[in-house]
Amino acid sequence: MLRQIKTVTRRSSDTLLGDAVGAAALMVTLVGGLYLPGVF
Repeated sequence: MLRQIKTVTRRSSDTLLGDAVGAAALMVTLVGGLYLPGVF
């Protein structure tokens, strides 16, 4: 299992940073969407 994770990480190293940024943007959108209705 660990070997498979290392292999996948090596193969997708070019897109790993972009995927992490996209995941962070989704989390910010989720938290903002859940928090903002309570403000107004």
